[in-house]
Amino acid sequence: MDLIIRNARLADRPSDGPLDIGVEKGRIVAIGRGLDGDAEAYDAQGCLACPGLIETHIHLDKSRIIDRCTPQERRDLSPVKGVTPLKKSMSVEDVRTRAERTLEQCIVHGTTRMRTQVEVDPGIGMRGFEAVQSLIADYRWAIDIEICVFPQEGLTNYPGTDALLVEGLKHGAKVIGGAPRYDTDHAGQIARIFALAREFDVDIDIHLDVGHTPDAMDIHLVRELTDTYKRGGRVVVGHMAKLSLLPPDQVAALARRLAESGIAVTVLPATDLFLMGRDQDHSVRRGVADANRLIEHGVNCSLSSNNILNPATPYGDCSLIRMANLYANVLQLDRPAELTECFRMLTERSARLLNLDDYGFALGRPADVVIINAQSPAQAIAEIAQPLAAFKHGKRTVAWQPPALLRPR
Repeated sequence: MDLIIRNARLADRPSDGPLDIGVEKGRIVAIGRGLDGDAEAYDAQGCLACPGLIETHIHLDKSRIIDRCTPQERRDLSPVKGVTPLKKSMSVEDVRTRAERTLEQCIVHGTTRMRTQVEVDPGIGMRGFEAVQSLIADYRWAIDIEICVFPQEGLTNYPGTDALLVEGLKHGAKVIGGAPRYDTDHAGQIARIFALAREFDVDIDIHLDVGHTPDAMDIHLVRELTDTYKRGGRVVVGHMAKLSLLPPDQVAALARRLAESGIAVTVLPATDLFLMGRDQDHSVRRGVADANRLIEHGVNCSLSSNNILNPATPYGDCSLIRMANLYANVLQLDRPAELTECFRMLTERSARLLNLDDYGFALGRPADVVIINAQSPAQAIAEIAQPLAAFKHGKRTVAWQPPALLRPR
């Protein structure tokens, strides 16, 4: 063996106590107690281990631009209006520099896999796509990245955008997305996204159903087309803030239909909490969908960051564990089982959402391991536990030092 990670509590079996993980040629070859071998060793000292955190929905291309954006009135804030005027000044180099800083912060906070949304339209052309794509090979030593190409500012109402989506799909995008809220023809955009997904045989990950009321939800058309095109298991809807405005019985009924169709949901707590309820000056709605409730009815869900330091989310340190803790606070979760489910929405549920068939602690799988300063998944979320080390294909990529008191002598 090349490496043995010793005394790690595996997130998918924490009750088993500390175990060793043996690695050879970048893959897991043994899991057990007291593994023999003269390989390089890392002592996890009983801390939690997972196969890496997964960022299922982030916008690398427009991160870290909040300092360039013109301030907007609280009630009328529009993230799109904040970004659009900046696009003409976004060169490939500019996008890459900002995206790289965000990507590195994701890595040091334990993320080993990522789906990033990248928008294309005549305002930005393919510059954002080119910049983010250039990072994929350069950072393969630490993280696997796939691109979801999508139209942020509209598709049917923005001539030239369709051709750029096709160009992105031809040049390596593995997923196509959409944002029908910003299109004059919601149904037209959604239909076109499904048609392109079928033509290029890619998955769908679409921004959906953000608004002040639960009226006119697009999820019903998405579900219908998922069934028609037989795309079950290959469709994800992000945000779904309008679910937070529905009574529990209606959420349950819709959740069961989503589960039957094989549609997954990504909840983006920081962004939805920041953007929703701006029409209110008291008793402000939270706007964060209850993923735990959806899971109870069979829907697969993930939690993710969405934006970092831009008009939709003007803060963030790229810590998915912190994001899950924020979500747990907003949804008022306190049971260990509920917090454990939050951790699963950063790990194994996210892997299933991205259709990753090589994720997890099993023999033959890639030796992607993140050590977290906690004893259990629930503790990690409750205490916003810090990653201590990360390994990608058996090579160490991240090192943190846990804080320590310096007692007087």
